[in-house]
Amino acid sequence: MTNPSLTSEFTISRSHKTNRTSPAHWIWSHTARYWWILLIIIIGATGNASLAAMVPIYIGEAFDAITAALPQTERLLPLTLLIIGSQLLRALLQLGRNFGADLIAQKLERNIRDELYISLLGKSMTFHNIQPVGDTMARATNDVREINFMYSPGVNLVVGSFLFMVMPFYFAPRYHISLLLVPTLFTITYFIALWEYLHSLSPVTDAVRSAFGKLNTRLAEALDGIETVKGAAQEEAEVSFFNKQARRVRDTFVKQGDLEARFVPMLLYGLALGGGLLHALILYSQGEIKIGAVIAYVGLLEMLQFPTFASTFAYTQVSLGMSSARRILELLNSETLLDQNADGYAANMRGEVCFRSTAFAYNPGDDVLNDISFTVSPGQTVAIVGQTGAGKTSLVKLLNRTYETTEGEVLVDGVNVHDWNLASLRQQISIIEQDIFLFSDSIAENIAFGKPNASQEEIIAAAKAAQAHGFITSFEEGYETTLGERGVTLSGGQRQRLALARAFLTDPRILVLDDSTSAIDSATEDHIQRAIAAAAKGRTTFLITHRLSQIRWADLIVVLKNGHIAAIGNHDQLMKTSEAYRRIFSE
Repeated sequence: MTNPSLTSEFTISRSHKTNRTSPAHWIWSHTARYWWILLIIIIGATGNASLAAMVPIYIGEAFDAITAALPQTERLLPLTLLIIGSQLLRALLQLGRNFGADLIAQKLERNIRDELYISLLGKSMTFHNIQPVGDTMARATNDVREINFMYSPGVNLVVGSFLFMVMPFYFAPRYHISLLLVPTLFTITYFIALWEYLHSLSPVTDAVRSAFGKLNTRLAEALDGIETVKGAAQEEAEVSFFNKQARRVRDTFVKQGDLEARFVPMLLYGLALGGGLLHALILYSQGEIKIGAVIAYVGLLEMLQFPTFASTFAYTQVSLGMSSARRILELLNSETLLDQNADGYAANMRGEVCFRSTAFAYNPGDDVLNDISFTVSPGQTVAIVGQTGAGKTSLVKLLNRTYETTEGEVLVDGVNVHDWNLASLRQQISIIEQDIFLFSDSIAENIAFGKPNASQEEIIAAAKAAQAHGFITSFEEGYETTLGERGVTLSGGQRQRLALARAFLTDPRILVLDDSTSAIDSATEDHIQRAIAAAAKGRTTFLITHRLSQIRWADLIVVLKNGHIAAIGNHDQLMKTSEAYRRIFSE
């Protein structure tokens, strides 16, 4: 069983204490806190079923009054008023049942979304690198919605229909004890057929939810890579592939519909109604019961129609909800090796970094980095260079525990990064990557993302330091300009300068620039170089770059080759001693 402490790398005050051992336990742990709503549902459903049974009973009494040797017509008005009054009260109780079911369904959907979102934020990058975004979105939206439908109308109808099934057992013996025979036979065969139905339905609903997740994954990938699709003129191929996925979803729904169409209790209800009428008429012919009892009894048997017809839809919704719960739990219970280490070391960094025999692998036995050892003094600038795939980015992402070392250790200020409080560690390390992510928000909000309480003056100062103030003020709305998704309305250089501004504002003690100036034009490069040089003063800086102009002034240059350190030193030393370093600049 998954250790709950390893399902998230951090906790916040809204963390949900739920039982994740199984879908049923998990859903119940969310439901149980709203016991008072469950009580409303049960009272409403019980009252609704009981009062529904009053109608055939009162009608039977009316028939007996009319067909008596001396007709008792004076009883008809009170019976009529009782029927009207009981059904008005029944309407109120049914309203309470439906309202309670919908209320608890909405509360569960809200809480589950919150729990899942918190969990997803807490997952390590290793998890997010292998989990398709489209499938995650399907689980976070459609699957959560299916749990809502599982309660309303699913569970609501299941509870209501079950109580309707109980009523013939409660009222039929008042006429003749043998009238329990047909309801008993119906109920036994009904639950046997229902068990078979649910047993067959469960894998089908699992397939329905899985197929929808795969469809959503392909859609998300196609939209995210739309430029690639159009650039390669592969629209037709994508449409064909998407249609294939859509047909798979359709086929699973058709299979589900086929199972519903062959739902045996439909036939059982007809047999029960006919058999019950025959039984009641036999008793009537023998003088055991009156004509009113026959009518009341048949009316009570007609209450079995509700569980018969509602159960097809209701139990399908319950099965879909349980399948969705299983898919959501897969995400919630996915382990991560990271934890927030809330009681760990937390102090202002000096910026000393030490790699000791460090190794890292995405997959066991396939090392990306191996036997990495070097030390960086506080305030030094380190350039990491090497061919594509040498492990440069993986190396710097060990600093803030985006990835975990598989061997050796990484020390910051003499403390193993595993022993640091994770929040404190990451707040003091800023990594700016080549692929800059910007939110669909204003420029000011994007710059202040790491420091939400920053003043406008601080935001502007950070933008000026990153040489971004000029192009920002050229926009009509300036710092309040709303960016498109991922900053698509900006050029590559503009996005990178905003990322630099974001880093300057948080004032990290360790700054990592992962080829972050690659998209900056030559006219801006001199200004950016001065901004980076100013930013590097007083903080430890790691540069991953191929620009000689940036590498030359680094205090320490680490040359990586196939995951190993091929050479280490400053520019002048390496030009004399390292063939691998010289080759980088000759290509």
